[in-house]
Amino acid sequence: MRRLYTWLLGMAGGAAAYRVFRRRPRPAGGPAVGRAGELRAKLAEAREAGDDRESFEAGETPVDQAVVPPADDLDARRRSVHEQARGAIDEMQGD
Repeated sequence: MRRLYTWLLGMAGGAAAYRVFRRRPRPAGGPAVGRAGELRAKLAEAREAGDDRESFEAGETPVDQAVVPPADDLDARRRSVHEQARGAIDEMQGD
């Protein structure tokens, strides 16, 4: 009985080894399969579309041209926010 199991395991191992060594690499020029192929196609399409960065950024204001509010306005806004926070804290502690 032991010989039968040995032969069966040997045959199964031989078949597995045959499958491993029989595999052929996929040709490099062939179409990609599955999700990877979809992503490669999408990337190629995006590259062909060109660079639309300039048109995308045309509506934005550059940082060096942005208007910075005066410091007095910032201080007034900061004081207002702190007063609102103190009022909320006092209201929560009062309950």
